Amino acid sequence: MSGGQGKQGKRKLAGQVVVVTGAARGVGELLARKLAARGAKVALLGLEPELLAKVSDDIPGETGHWHVDVTDFEAMDRVAREVKERFGRIDVVVANAGVAAGGPFTDSDAVSWNRVIQVNLMGSATTARAFLPTLTESRGYLLQIASLAAITPAPMMSAYCASKSGVEAFAHCLRAEAGYKGVKVGVGYLSWTDTDMVRGADQDEVMRELRARLPWPANRTYPLEPAVDRIVAGIERRSAHVYAQWWLRGMQSVRGYLPGIIGTIGQREMRRAEPKLSTTGVTRGLVGAGGAADEQARGERTG
Repeated sequence: MSGGQGKQGKRKLAGQVVVVTGAARGVGELLARKLAARGAKVALLGLEPELLAKVSDDIPGETGHWHVDVTDFEAMDRVAREVKERFGRIDVVVANAGVAAGGPFTDSDAVSWNRVIQVNLMGSATTARAFLPTLTESRGYLLQIASLAAITPAPMMSAYCASKSGVEAFAHCLRAEAGYKGVKVGVGYLSWTDTDMVRGADQDEVMRELRARLPWPANRTYPLEPAVDRIVAGIERRSAHVYAQWWLRGMQSVRGYLPGIIGTIGQREMRRAEPKLSTTGVTRGLVGAGGAADEQARGERTG
C-alpha cells in the first residue's frame, strides 16, 4: 500500500498528536477526520478560520485549530509552541498546505506564480523548521505531501511542478539530516485527486483539454477517500514513500525518461492549444476555493 518501510508493522495512532496543514478542505480535511477516527489527537492548521473551526468541531476526540499562514515563520513558530503546550507533545506533522496556478509561464501572473512557490515550497520548509525540534523530542514523523508533478514535468504547470519537485528534494535532504536523530521523513505522491484545487484547474478549458489528452492512467481524476486512506496507512507505517494511487510507485522507475518525452510531446500539445489560448486568454490567479482563500487572506493583510 505504501513504499519505503512497508515491511514494518503499523504504529497505533491512538493517542498520537498529529499536525495537518491545509486542513480546512480537501486532502487535509479528510486526512484529519480519518486520523481522528483512529484515535489521534489532531491539530488543524490553515487559512480559513470558520472552516477550520467547523471541521474541528465535527471531529470527535481531542482537536484544536489554528489560523495561520504557513509562509509566516514567526507565526508558525508560535503555533508550534501552542500546539505542544495544548497537547504536551507532537508525534506526526503532515505538510499538506498547497496552492496552484496554471497557464504558460510567459503569460502568467508573476504574483500568483511566486505565491505557488512560497506556499508549496517555502511554506513546507517553514513548517519543518517550526516543528522539527518537537518531532526530534518525540522521535516522530514528518510527511511532506508532494505530487505526480514532482515526478514528471508538465506544460502549463511550471510553478506547481517546480514547487513539488522542490519539496520532494527538500524532504529527501531532511531524511538524512533528521534520520540519525530518530525522526523519520516521508514523501506523499498524489495524482489528480478530486479536490477543490483540481476542480478549479478543470474550469480552465485549455488545462482541462490538455489533461484529457494525457495517457492513461494520468488522464483521470481519482476519488479522494481511497487516496487519503493510503496516506493514513503510510503515516501508520511512517513510510519513506506514500503513493495515493497504486500506479504512482511504477512512475519512479521511468522518471528519468519523462522530461525528454514530455519536452517533445508537450511542444505538440502547446502548438495545438495556442489558438485557443489566443482567443480565450490565460486564467489569472490561484485556482480553486483554496486559492481564493489564500488571495483573500493576503488581501486582508495588505488592505
